Amino acid sequence: MQWHRPDVELLCGVDEVGRGPLVGAVVTAAVILDATRPIIGLTDSKKLSAARREVLAEQIKAQALCWALGRAEPAEIDQFNILHATMLAMQRAVAALSIQPQWVMIDGNRCPELPMPSTAVVKGDSLVAEISAASILAKVARDAEMTALDARYPQFGFAAHKGYPTAQHLAAIAQYGILAEHRRSFKPVRVIAEQMSE
Repeated sequence: MQWHRPDVELLCGVDEVGRGPLVGAVVTAAVILDATRPIIGLTDSKKLSAARREVLAEQIKAQALCWALGRAEPAEIDQFNILHATMLAMQRAVAALSIQPQWVMIDGNRCPELPMPSTAVVKGDSLVAEISAASILAKVARDAEMTALDARYPQFGFAAHKGYPTAQHLAAIAQYGILAEHRRSFKPVRVIAEQMSE
């Protein structure tokens, strides 16, 4: 899929983290980088260690022209489905920016409805610095939320699996029940809920 970098000064990158987990919000970030203050080492957040992501996240927050987070909560994911909830979270991140971008580059194959032009870039988190920066901020933010959830419910092991449907997580749901933070529309949670109600 071909894409070109728009010739604008205020280019925003947007990415999401948390479409696959069974628990918690889907978190998005929007970032407009400062061309005069380049950040070395930006890439897909999944290719970086947690420690490196933390360092880069602080650098992005300090050096970007502006950045913002957006989110859609489990109840919204259950109401609208994960795709529409992700689009909503992306819209919220862009709307929260202190500077309105001239163009938005979205990681993936579709764009939410926005008041400015946008381009979807498959594997954009590896190809577009602004999207890489957004992926890092979203990942660090969501991981912090999972660590906080782990402190509240240590028996679920959220710090380790980040809410993804691992064997450990599914066993914990079966043993300890479904939390308010779980996405009830996701099949593994829904199946356990149905079994518990029988």
